[in-house]
Amino acid sequence: MFTGIVQTKATVVSAKQVDNILKLVISVGAEYLDKLTLGASIAINGCCLTVVHFEQPENDVVGQVCFDVIDETLRLTNLGEVQRGSQVNFERSMTFGTELGGHIISGHIQTSANISEIHHNEGNCRMHVALPEVWHKYVMYKGFIAVNGASLTVGELDHTGFWLHLIPETLTLTNLGIMRVGDTVNIEIDQQTYTIINTVENYMKKQTLLKHN
Repeated sequence: MFTGIVQTKATVVSAKQVDNILKLVISVGAEYLDKLTLGASIAINGCCLTVVHFEQPENDVVGQVCFDVIDETLRLTNLGEVQRGSQVNFERSMTFGTELGGHIISGHIQTSANISEIHHNEGNCRMHVALPEVWHKYVMYKGFIAVNGASLTVGELDHTGFWLHLIPETLTLTNLGIMRVGDTVNIEIDQQTYTIINTVENYMKKQTLLKHN
């Protein structure tokens, strides 16, 4: 589990396709690898990945972490688009006593979406995300949504997607600050909203079937 509070941006060292698996290697400040273990979960652009190897040279300020990204993950996320030098959002999994500054995020990306508009004014940023229509019912005004792993609040809704209102701190700490129109972002719907809507819809379907039997 994650909080959606991105800890830092990491840099892609290499992203090589080997036997239908993307071998992804990132570099990140050594302080973010403290007590890291093989098999640990890290959210990269909001996608929960498993650490398969890491290097934390003694007295070095930068370490490297390696992940194997399977084809299903590549199909649903923007990780297949990263290349050497790309910046990705980085968050270690929650530990006991972690302050929950965002909202509970599983790291299981449901879909990707394109940025269709970006407007900067007075240090703030309005960003429009064109979301596939099948997911519109799960996005609520002022509700939570995770975009590239960052816990954000939906600012506005329209018939093609939603708007985000991003403060300078978010633009600095995450890779949303370097996004351009047309770029792809990973989307994780708030799990509580997702569960409630699906439960209600399933109940209504059952009630309809009972009335017709």
